Amino acid sequence: MAKVMVGMSGGVDSAVSAYVLKKEGYDVVGVNCRFYDEDKAAVPQDVLDAKNVADKMGIPFTTYELYDGFESKVISPFIASYLRGETPNPCIECNRHLKFGKMLEKAIDEGFDYIATGHYARIDFDEASGRYLLKKGKDESKDQSYVLYPLTQHQLRHTLFPLGDMTKDMARTLAEEMSFVNARKHDSQDICFIPDGDYASFIEGRLDYTLPKGNFIDTEGNILGEHQGIIHYTVGQRKGLGIALGKPAFVQSKSAEDNTVVLGSNEELFKRELTARDINLIAYDKLTQPLRCKARIRYNAKEQWATVTQTDENHLHIIFDEPQRAISKGQAVVLYDGDIVIGGGTIE
Repeated sequence: MAKVMVGMSGGVDSAVSAYVLKKEGYDVVGVNCRFYDEDKAAVPQDVLDAKNVADKMGIPFTTYELYDGFESKVISPFIASYLRGETPNPCIECNRHLKFGKMLEKAIDEGFDYIATGHYARIDFDEASGRYLLKKGKDESKDQSYVLYPLTQHQLRHTLFPLGDMTKDMARTLAEEMSFVNARKHDSQDICFIPDGDYASFIEGRLDYTLPKGNFIDTEGNILGEHQGIIHYTVGQRKGLGIALGKPAFVQSKSAEDNTVVLGSNEELFKRELTARDINLIAYDKLTQPLRCKARIRYNAKEQWATVTQTDENHLHIIFDEPQRAISKGQAVVLYDGDIVIGGGTIE
C-alpha cells in the first residue's frame, strides 16, 4: 500500500484530497506544514480545522514547523524583486522551494511514496517521452497549473493531485456529506505573510526605512510629478497615482536605477514581446526549435498564441501574435499546449 503525506492546510480542498486518497486505498497521513508564522507559539485555527477533519477520517495527523528557508527563499526574493521594480508572485516560489521542496524532502526521508495537496491540476506520465506531464485541472475556473509550472520531474513523480478531475462544487459537496468542519470555509486569497495586502508597508517595515520618492515621467522622459516610491506601483495601474494630468494615465514601467515611474496611455501598455529567465520546462528537456503554443502572462490572464524560442539554458524569448496589455516584470509566463503545461519562467 502506497504511503501518502497529505499537506492539510485547514481548507476544504486539502481535506477532500485526504478523503479521496483514503477511499482509494492509500495509507494516508495528514500533515500541516507551517512554513511561515510570526506568532510561532500560537496554534492557528487552520491547524485545529485540519486536525478535526483528520480525526473524523481516522487518519494520523501531525504538524511540521518548516520555517527554515521561508525567509531566504520566499520573503527576501519577494522584497528584492520589488526593489528591482518588478511585481513578483511569492506563491510560486513557495511551491518551488517549500511545498514541493521541503515538504517532499521530509516525506521521502520518512518513507512516504508521495505527497499530495489540494491543488486543482493533474499529473500524467507520457510513455513516448518518458516524462511526467503537468496538466490543467478539469475545472478551468479553479485550475492552478499556472503556479505549479516550476515543478521538476522528481517532484511530479512523487506528487498526487486528487482534485484534478473534480470541480470545486464537487469538493464542497463531498466535504458536506462527510460533515467536515471546513466544508463551507472561504478560500484564502491573501499572501500568507501579508494578510492585509499592503505590500509597501510590509517591505518598508522589513527594510526599516522609507523608500525615496522620485519622478513620474512620460515615455519621452519629461517629468510629470512626484511618486511615493516605486514599490507603491504596478504596471497597468491607473488609480491611486496621486497625480492629475487631465487625461487617463497608466503605469508603463518602473526603473530602480533612476527611481522613476513611467506613465503613459492605455494604448502604450500593449507589447508583443518578452524575455523570461529562471525557466523550467516540463514537457520537454529543452526547446531545440521555435515552438508555437499559448502563453499566459499572469494568473488570471487568458492564454494567447505565441512563438517561443529558447535562447539559452535559462531564457525564453516569446513573441505574441497579438499585443498583450501590461506585461509585468517579475510575474510568471506559463506556456500551454492544450491542457498540458510546457513550462514557464519569470518575465524579465
